[in-house]
Order: sequence, then structure tokens, then C-alpha cells
Amino acid sequence: MFSEKKLAIIGLGYVGLPLAVEFAKKYAVIGFDINQKRIQDLTQGNDATRETSEDELLQVLKEKSDSLNGLFLSAEQSALIDANIYIVTVPTPIDDSKRPDLGPLLSASKMIGRVLKKGDIVIYESTTYPGCTEEDCVPVLEKESNLIFNKDFYCGYSPERINPGDKINTLTKIQKVTSGSTPDIAEVIDQLYKSIITAGTFKASSLKVAEASKAIENAQRDVNISFVNELALIFDRLGIDTHEVLAAAGTKWNFLKYKPGLVGGHCIGVDPYYLAYKAEQAGYHPAVILSGRRVNDGMGAFVANKLVKLLIAKGIQIKNARILILGITFKENCPDIRNTKIVDIRAELLEFGCRVDILDPWAINSEVSAEFGFDLVGNVNDIDLASYQGVILGVAHSEFSSLNIRTNDHCVIYDVKGMLPAQHVDDRL
Repeated sequence: MFSEKKLAIIGLGYVGLPLAVEFAKKYAVIGFDINQKRIQDLTQGNDATRETSEDELLQVLKEKSDSLNGLFLSAEQSALIDANIYIVTVPTPIDDSKRPDLGPLLSASKMIGRVLKKGDIVIYESTTYPGCTEEDCVPVLEKESNLIFNKDFYCGYSPERINPGDKINTLTKIQKVTSGSTPDIAEVIDQLYKSIITAGTFKASSLKVAEASKAIENAQRDVNISFVNELALIFDRLGIDTHEVLAAAGTKWNFLKYKPGLVGGHCIGVDPYYLAYKAEQAGYHPAVILSGRRVNDGMGAFVANKLVKLLIAKGIQIKNARILILGITFKENCPDIRNTKIVDIRAELLEFGCRVDILDPWAINSEVSAEFGFDLVGNVNDIDLASYQGVILGVAHSEFSSLNIRTNDHCVIYDVKGMLPAQHVDDRL
């Protein structure tokens, strides 16, 4: 069915690249990204996200776009002209007011619209709110192409479910939700994904249903984490170890075993705002969703303030105290720094006059410097823990397990992840 078709993946980040590589094993695929350096790196087999291996990438790369299958990489919009199926995997962030920023999504739609032809299909994977594809993206496609939606071209929505850094639950092993703008197109899109997703697909009844399914996946997890984070705030005041409470409660078969922590990344800390935005447009104020967001957004400041209290309790001077934060990525064993809440901890400690260093063996220093304006320090093997008055274990990278981290009279150890033995730390979230 698709042997004569050519696919174009728009955006080659954590979502787009694994998708492009998997499709390229069966079809001719154009991998497009506006970042020329990203294209150059991938052409050499170097994936900074570590989602694909060098061998896997080099096996599918092709030097020409007219190959029967394989992946042709380009940062030139002209490379997209020959495609028939466009899959959009660009970021959908929020702005400073925590409102949806559709800039990348609409820019991608505008670019595709300029090369769109009769019979083409545009599939969106970027997380949005229900209705975004038809209400925001389709008008751009129609305007740029002078074609009519569901007559000349068609759309689909299949929410991404990539879990960065997860080498077990990979793209093909996670069931994929699909949808199309007509019943026939829905079946075409479902069969396309079914050809690479070994876990199977679930064909939603409409684009809006598929969009909503993604939005609530992340909102549900966000609310659940906010609940245990609020418990951590309560138990801190009561002098109770949250992890011990959760271990006891977890002995019941139907207790959900979430743990407190920082909620960052490209999905959970962002997508609930998309759902809340659409809900408020419809005249409903989503109290639970926004309440959960407020709790989770405040956890960085809580950790910093807790460390300061622990320093004071040991008689350690706060001003100019040297603090080391272990980890800056939003999760363990992954280089992804998007929406990391570690920077909230750092900002709060700087307000107290502390000197803050961050060590992370996974993060790319140039990306950290460009995004946040500071550099990482040293490496795991050379770091001198004794030179710090406070250490925060912020991310549970496996490399940190080799460090000899123990509390003493001259240093406070705070464990955000519950990774260290309780007797080795002053406190934990």
C-alpha cells in the first residue's frame, strides 16, 4: 500500500528521529529539521539525544532522496516536495504565561502547505489540545496550498508516546493511537503505523478523541505526582519520612505507587496547560489540573528552602556556601534538559547567596550554557565532595551510585530521588 509513497518526518528530536529510523527500514523517508548542525551530526551517525545508536542510524541513512527505502536527511525545504505523507513531530511548548505556544507547529504547517499536493496526508504527532489539528493547523495548510481539506488533502493525528531514555518501552513496543480526518484515511493511517508498531494500534473515532487521549495521559500522571508531592510537603512539617509512609501504604494491592519528585520534561510539566487552556476556552475552570500544576511547579523552591534550613540547623553559614547539585536533566540516564526543574533549585539557592555548581555526566554542556546561561562542572570521577557544604542529589543517574555520599557535621546531603541510603542523608523528599 505504501511502497510507492514517500514519507517526510518534520522535526528530528526525541520523537521524530526514532520514528524516521523505524519507517526508513521499510519505506523511503525524508528526515527534515531546521537545525543544520543536527542534520550534520545525524549524517555522521551521531545522535545527541542517544535515542538511536550509531549503527542503527548508519544502517538506514541514504545519500539520495530517490531510494526505495532508507532515510535521507535534509535541512532544505525543497527536499519535502516529493513527499506524499508528512508526519509532524515539532515541539509544542508553553510561553512565559504558561499558555500554549503553537509557533513551531504552525510554522511547520505553513512550510508543508507550500509543498502540499492533491491526495497528500499530513499527520500530527506533536501534543496539542483537542481540536488543534482541525481548528489551528488545517486553516494554515489550506491557505498555503490553496487546496481543500478532506477533498484535496487529508489529516491524521497519532500522539507520540516516546519515553526519553527508556530502552525497554521503545517506539515499536508501545501501542499507538491513530486517527484520520475521514474513515478511509483513518484506516490508511492506522495501517501505516501498524506496519512498524509491533505492539499494535488503537484507531480512535476522531482527531479530537486522539488529541484528548494524549492530553489526559500526561495530565493524569501530573495530578498523581502532585498528590504525593503535597503529601511530602505535609509530612515534612510533621517530621515523617514520606518514603516510609508510601512503603507502608503500598502494601495494599490497589494503592498507586507514585513517588514525590520534580516534574519536568517535554510532556508532563507542559501538556496539562494545553488541556487547561482549551477547557477555559470552553468556559470551564479545571481546578484539579491547575492545582496539581501549582504544587509541582513549586517543588524546586521547596527543595532549596529545605536545604537552607538544614544548613542553618548545622550552623553552616548560608552566604557563599558551596552547594553541589547532582544532575540537571529532567530524568535519569537521559540527556534531555527540557523544562528541567533543577534550575528552579539553583535559582532559589542563588537568591540566598549560595554558590551553586551542577554536575551531570549525561547533559551536553553547550546545550545547558545556551539554554540557561551557565556551565556544568567537572566529571563524576574528579569531583571533590568534601569542598561543598551542601549536596543535592537531584537526578538518579546511575553514575552517581559510585560516589561516596555521606552526611557529616560540615555538609548537608539532601536526596530528592530517594536513591541514597536513608542513614547517609540529612533528609529526602
